[in-house]
This record gives sequence, structure tokens and C-alpha cells, in this order.
Amino acid sequence: MNINVREEVASDVADIRALIVAAFLNAPHTSHTEQLIVDALRNSGDLAISLVAEVDGRVVGHVAISPVSNSDGSQNWYGLGPICVIPKHQGLGIGSQLMRQALASLCDRGASGCVVLGNPEYYSRFGFKAEPNLVLPEVPPEYFQAISFDGRIPSGLVSYHKSFNG
Repeated sequence: MNINVREEVASDVADIRALIVAAFLNAPHTSHTEQLIVDALRNSGDLAISLVAEVDGRVVGHVAISPVSNSDGSQNWYGLGPICVIPKHQGLGIGSQLMRQALASLCDRGASGCVVLGNPEYYSRFGFKAEPNLVLPEVPPEYFQAISFDGRIPSGLVSYHKSFNG
């Protein structure tokens, strides 16, 4: 199977929306608004990185990255998510390829670091870990994780873009 990871183009938007809906349809711990979040980030100009994974020319995976704010004033931090793969292509390494490329893209842009909300077992494989001094309110701390690209971890409350508020 040949997987091609690339930046989204305008003609991908409808496919990305449908993919996100399908990927999160039966997922636990979801608001089922992930496609609306990505659309809102794109429309506001705050979708910093948007990558798609293609198999045989068909979009089967997507990852979004947007800026986050830290109460300590730390700059150049991003939030990864949502990330998803269409159900019939899950478990084939596509999500891992999207994740690696997204993190590499952040490093190439000189990002200080990235946070993610999700399964610690999955995201720890990519270097994410819970940081006791970095907090996303109302979320169990083990599910909010960070990776630093410059060796410094912010301290305080993290806020995602307003698009995540629905």
C-alpha cells in the first residue's frame, strides 16, 4: 500500500469533512463536531497545518494543527487535533505517518512545542507526555500531553482556538 502524505488543497475540503465525520462516527469521547472545528479553523485562517493521507489517490486520513495560548505567555506552541483515519484504513500505520509528518512540519516552522488531548498510550509513542505544570481545564491530566521542540515546557493553563468552543 502506497501512502502519500501532503498538505491539503482546496479541492480536498469536502473529502476531509466527510472523512472526519466517518472517522468519529462511533468513537468514544467525541462531540461529533470535529469537522466543524476544522472548518472554523480553516475559515478563520488559524489552521496552521492541515495534512491529508492518500491511498490510491483517495483521501483516507487527516490531521489539523492550530496555535494554542499559554497563560504564562509562552509563544509558538500548537495544538494537534483532530487527527483521524477512515475506519477501514485504521491500524495500517496511516495515523502514525500523519503524526510524524505533522510533528516534522512543526519543527520545520520553528515551533516551540505541541500539545494534544487524547489517549496517552497512543501519543506517548511520538514523544508526548503529561506535564504536571501544563493544564487544560476540566480534562484528566494524563490525557493532556505535550512535546517540546526546544527543551522548555510552559507552565499554566492552555487555551485552544475559539473554534474548539463550538
